[in-house]
Amino acid sequence: MKPSNTTRTHHKSKAFQTMLKTECKLSIRGMDMVIFALCLPALILVLLGIIYGNKPAYDGSSYTFLEQSFGALCTISICAGGVMGLPLLVSDYRHKKILKRFQVTPASPLLILAVHVAIYALYAILSLISLTLIGVLFFGCRFPGSLPGFLVSYLLVMLSMFSIGIMVGGLAPDLKTASILASVLYFPMLIFSGATLPYEVMPQPLQKAVSLLPLTQGIKLLKATSLGLPMTNILPPVLIMLLLTAVCITLSLKFFRWE
Repeated sequence: MKPSNTTRTHHKSKAFQTMLKTECKLSIRGMDMVIFALCLPALILVLLGIIYGNKPAYDGSSYTFLEQSFGALCTISICAGGVMGLPLLVSDYRHKKILKRFQVTPASPLLILAVHVAIYALYAILSLISLTLIGVLFFGCRFPGSLPGFLVSYLLVMLSMFSIGIMVGGLAPDLKTASILASVLYFPMLIFSGATLPYEVMPQPLQKAVSLLPLTQGIKLLKATSLGLPMTNILPPVLIMLLLTAVCITLSLKFFRWE
């Protein structure tokens, strides 16, 4: 007698929860994501708060430099998990034939990918909460924009960055190639997109160059929604993020390598 759909769903849910707990413990022991997704954004926020305090973003601005930088700092954890973590994990699991072994078990190899996407998303959400608490409690940050708009934008940026990571990890022929591709994407976006080095202090030519980076568009979107900027500042990044996500997901579905 075949198990019912309800029974199969229950088994999958239980397997997901069990694997999520196990992989979370392993991730915390590894400390990489704890450092780069949780500690690093908080440290940069504190440094910016000490340096700039309540200084306005520019003369006559209704918001501070720190409030302007908040949206960018929120993307550091997303970038760490999506652009660096996922490609290396997918490629490593394929190299160790873990994904192949999952294909012959009741648990789909998609399960282990879903677990790690959930873990990286959890790191990003925890980072967002910690940054908000630090900014509000210690530096008096206030955000005049739309909270629902910001959260939707945050999820869109997370989705687009994670789709890049899965695409790179799924298409890279080996772990070494995945590591190189992830580094080429991760470090320029981390440094030059405005996530760590404020976009506003960059020279104009450099600003135009880094606008080509996907994360730069995501940061522009988060800043616009958190600060309540006009819709003309929101629509272009939204369209770019949606297009990027669609392209990455399409390529992943068509060319993803399980072994």
